Amino acid sequence: MKKINKLPVSSLLCYGYLAILVCIAAFPLFWIFISSIKQPGEIISSISFIPQNPGLHYYIKIFTEMNFQQNLMNSLVTAVGTTAIALLVASHASYGIVRYFNNGRKGRVMTRMLITTYMFPSILLAIPYSVLIGKIGLQNSRLGLILTYLSFSIPFAVWMLIGFFRTVPMEIEESAMVDGASPLKTFYLIALPIVAPGVAATGIYTFINAWNEVLFALILTNSTSKMTAPVYMSSLIGAEILDWGVMMASSMVFVLPSLFFFMLIQKKIAGGLTQGAIK
Repeated sequence: MKKINKLPVSSLLCYGYLAILVCIAAFPLFWIFISSIKQPGEIISSISFIPQNPGLHYYIKIFTEMNFQQNLMNSLVTAVGTTAIALLVASHASYGIVRYFNNGRKGRVMTRMLITTYMFPSILLAIPYSVLIGKIGLQNSRLGLILTYLSFSIPFAVWMLIGFFRTVPMEIEESAMVDGASPLKTFYLIALPIVAPGVAATGIYTFINAWNEVLFALILTNSTSKMTAPVYMSSLIGAEILDWGVMMASSMVFVLPSLFFFMLIQKKIAGGLTQGAIK
């Protein structure tokens, strides 16, 4: 008979500790879902983990009566647009800094200046951004929000990608150029695939930031049809009577795209980060 390898006590304690952390982290999401399928009045009248008569009435209400899908679409278009443009600009900019300014004083100054955009609280920039977006006629529009988010997303994305592009061996690019590849072709076919895990991680950060942003979306939009999902949900809190079931259902729907987007590329990040750095 084969002997069963028993886990040491230290491993069991480690797994038990991690399991407790997972339960703590997942409990808010679990509670939101349970509350969203309870009957009206059950959320406040009783605290239970098992709904007495579960249903999807709150989900039906937010999509049929409240037109929540329009606000979700506004958030999705804004977040995806911001992420795509930020990654496109930041990947080229960070590669240029690493390859052409990395060893000089200009490169160090440029890298440090990127972080200065985060030195100022967002509330201090609210009025200048509102005036600027209004003067160019993009207030209460998705494009105005995308341009606003890009002013914060691009500098941080460049700063993040600089670290990844520094791991790309120069010898590989020199070999490609000797074989006749242009600098742009070398960037797309050699450097960019190697730092793909870094691009994915940067994309997650950019997407979640744009997806969850409230302050500028609240200031730059003034109609319900143009509001993003976080702004619309915050307006529910200001209502005379707060419907907790509607709030929980909308919160659950709002969280799902972020989870899906992260799960979609988490294997690429976890499995390819080390491999991409040493190729």
